[in-house]
Amino acid sequence: MEWWHLNAVWVMIAAVLVIFMQAGFILLETGSTRMKNAGHVAGKTIFTIGLASLIYWAVGYGFSFASGGNSFIGIGDFFFDPSNSFIDLAEDSSLPTSIFFLFQLAFATISLTIAWGGFAERSKLAPYLIFTVLFSAFIYPVIAHWIWNANGFLYAEGAQDFAGSTVVHLTGAMAALAATILLKPRIGKYNKDGSANQINGHNQVYTALAVMILWVGWFGFNAGSTLGVNGFGGEGFFGYVAFNTQLAAGAGAIVALLVAWAVTGKADVPTMLNGALAGLVAITASCAFVEPWAAVVIGILAGILVFFSMKMFEKFKLDDPIAALSVHGTAGILGTLANGFFATPELAEKLATGKAGLFYGGGFDQLIVQAESVLLAGGYAFVLSFVFLFIIKKTVGLRVTEEQEIIGLDLSEHGTYGYPEQMKKASN
Repeated sequence: MEWWHLNAVWVMIAAVLVIFMQAGFILLETGSTRMKNAGHVAGKTIFTIGLASLIYWAVGYGFSFASGGNSFIGIGDFFFDPSNSFIDLAEDSSLPTSIFFLFQLAFATISLTIAWGGFAERSKLAPYLIFTVLFSAFIYPVIAHWIWNANGFLYAEGAQDFAGSTVVHLTGAMAALAATILLKPRIGKYNKDGSANQINGHNQVYTALAVMILWVGWFGFNAGSTLGVNGFGGEGFFGYVAFNTQLAAGAGAIVALLVAWAVTGKADVPTMLNGALAGLVAITASCAFVEPWAAVVIGILAGILVFFSMKMFEKFKLDDPIAALSVHGTAGILGTLANGFFATPELAEKLATGKAGLFYGGGFDQLIVQAESVLLAGGYAFVLSFVFLFIIKKTVGLRVTEEQEIIGLDLSEHGTYGYPEQMKKASN
C-alpha cells in the first residue's frame, strides 16, 4: 500500500475523532451548567458548528492555508474545491487536500466551541450566530495562518505549536474572556460584598463522561497533527505524540485533585476533571517536541495552575462556568511557553521548526518566540473579539433579560425545555 493511502486513512480517522470531541464539549458545558439551560447548550453547539463549517469553507480555509497572500493572511482557495488534489508533506508523503481541509475545519470548530464558555447561561442566541461568522472568518484563520502556514510570520520565526495550544485553545479562551467581560457575571454569582457563590452544574456524571470523550478525541487532535503515519517526524511518530499526550493528561488529573484536596480539604471532582483537560491543553503545543519526563512535568504544572487560575478569575469577578479561561487560556499559555524550556534539539530538527529550549542549551531564543506567539495571537484574538462583541452588544444586544435568565435559556430562547418532565415537576 502506498504511503498516501495510509496517511489518508489515519488523518481521516483523526478528523472524525476531533469532530466527535464536540460531543464531549456538549456534555461538559451541559453538565457544568444548570438544568434549565441544557437544551440550549446542546442545540446552539450543533447550530454553530454547522454555520462555522460553511464560513470556513467559504473564506476561513483560504485565509489560513492559501499559498497566496502575505505573512499576515492568506489569499485564495475561497469556496474551497479539493478536486482530488494532494498536498505534499515530506519526502514520499502526501495527503488528499479534502482530508486536510476536514482536519483543519475540525480544529476551527473546537476553538469556536471553547469561546462559548464565556457566553454560558446568559447570552442571547443571535450573538452566537453573528460571532460564529466573524470568528470563523477573521479571528481563528488569521492566527492559524501566522503559525501553521509556511508564509506566516510566526512560522518563519520558528514558533512551535504542534497541535494548537496557542492557535486553537488560547484563541478560543481569549474570545471567551472578551465575552465574559462584556456579558458580566450570572445573576446570583456574586454578593454585594464581592464574595462569590458556588453555582453548581446539574450533572457531574456528564462532565466526567465529557472529559473521557475529550481525552480520547485528543489522540486525533495531537497524534493526528503528524498528518500521516510517516508525516512530520517520520514513520510511527504519531505514536510518540500520543504517548506524551497520555502522560500529561494523567499527571494533570492527579495533581489537580491532590492540590484541591490539600488546599480545601475536599477531593473536588470538577477540579480533577479540569486538571485532566488542562494537562491535555498544555501538552498540545509540545507533544512532538519534548521527552516523556517533560510531558509529565508539563502535566503536573498544568494541574497546579488550573486550580489557582480558577480561584484567581473568580476573585477578579470573571464568571467562567466551564473554566474555559483556566483550562484553555492559562494552560494554553503554559503549553506554548513550555517548548521554550523543554524542546529538545533532536525533535526541533526532526520537525524543522524552531530551536531547542532553554534546558537543552538553546538559550532564550525559543522562549522569546513562544512568548511572542502568546502575546500576539492572544492579543489579536482578545482585541478583535472584544470589538466584535461590543458592536453586537450595542446593536442587537448580548445578554438576555433578567427574567429570561431566571426562567432559563431553554424556555426563553427556544420555547421548550431540554428536560421537560423534570422542569414541569419543578414548576408544580
